[in-house]
Amino acid sequence: MNICLYAVGKTNFSFVITGTEEYYKRIKRYINFDFKVIKDIKNSKSLDTIQQKELEGVKILESLTTNDVVILLDEKGKQMNSLDFAGFIQKKMNSSIKSLVFIIGGAYGFSDDVYKRADYKISLSQMTFSHQLIRLIFAEQLYRAFSIINKEPYHHE
Repeated sequence: MNICLYAVGKTNFSFVITGTEEYYKRIKRYINFDFKVIKDIKNSKSLDTIQQKELEGVKILESLTTNDVVILLDEKGKQMNSLDFAGFIQKKMNSSIKSLVFIIGGAYGFSDDVYKRADYKISLSQMTFSHQLIRLIFAEQLYRAFSIINKEPYHHE
């Protein structure tokens, strides 16, 4: 199985880049992992939020294949603790899924079409975080999930 993380827009925060790269390197010891930036919409200041979400949604949907299992990282999604998330990942690894794609939307979230395409929605917290910071939080939780699955000492109960 492959796991991919798609994120709308680049980040300029060096601490996010450094932190995510470290966790991506660790994750790759366990599974094929890829990170893809979906380019920002040009001239987005002239668009309202609905138009921006729609245009970002088109780019997101174009990036997916029909076989991808799509999981939106979304504030309206199901909340899990780290053990539950590790169990979710383990179940997907035990199935015949070839590609698990997690998606971080832009600043205004996802279009209706992206919500319709999603197989799952997961919330990382009831708190609101910037869509850039979520990259680091998710990377750490994915690494933590693999440390739990492999019974390594990173996660303490």
